Amino acid sequence: MAVGERDLMGGFAKGLKVLEAFGPDRQRLSITDASDISGLDRATARRCLLTLAELGYADYDGKFFSLTPKILRIGHAWLSATPLPVLLQPHLDQLSERVGHSASASILDNTEIVYIARAAQKRVMSINLMPGSRLPAYSASMGRVLLAALSDAEVDAILQASPLTANTPRTITDPRLLKEEIAKVRQQGYAVIDQELEIGLCSIAIPVRNDRGRVVAAINVGAPAAILPAADLPSQCLPAMLEMQARLRPLLH
Repeated sequence: MAVGERDLMGGFAKGLKVLEAFGPDRQRLSITDASDISGLDRATARRCLLTLAELGYADYDGKFFSLTPKILRIGHAWLSATPLPVLLQPHLDQLSERVGHSASASILDNTEIVYIARAAQKRVMSINLMPGSRLPAYSASMGRVLLAALSDAEVDAILQASPLTANTPRTITDPRLLKEEIAKVRQQGYAVIDQELEIGLCSIAIPVRNDRGRVVAAINVGAPAAILPAADLPSQCLPAMLEMQARLRPLLH
């Protein structure tokens, strides 16, 4: 639905920009930090931050602002109102137990994937992934699966908007090579990542389709490369993943 400018609340939009300025590497922000990251002028950023603090969504020590646990209510509202994470979780648990490695599910949000469910065998990555965690779509196995479900024009737009930085020496950052990888994923139906997000981690992902064939999410299995090399992921994990994919399809509408 097209929305006219009269229907938009400018103040609310600015507040969300300031809220989105916080992140895993930006847990404490000064007014100047929030202004620089959000692109808003300093006075506007200050009002937004003070409003968040007044409403209990942020703490303020006189110099820095940090988000409070109350902010989780916003994300929890979506998770609790969306049946997909609840439906996927027991299937992920079964998959993880069967293959002996962590399994996750995610959806695409602009240039990133957002984890919506996870079954962890043991911690594989240095970062602690959980529902709500985000990773760049271009370098994640689930991200490439979700990008493969889009048109070439949509993929181009997302890659252009993505900061294509190398997380490791193995990370593909050339847009042409990334598009070749995504085309390969589209053809074979799965994506394998070999230590592109973090050295020592490899993963395999497939799409989750609803009963009409539309891709609604992605699932993956992640494993230590020293235990299960990327080349062995399809033979070791793909059969169980495809069985899960087939079980889920008639359940998703």
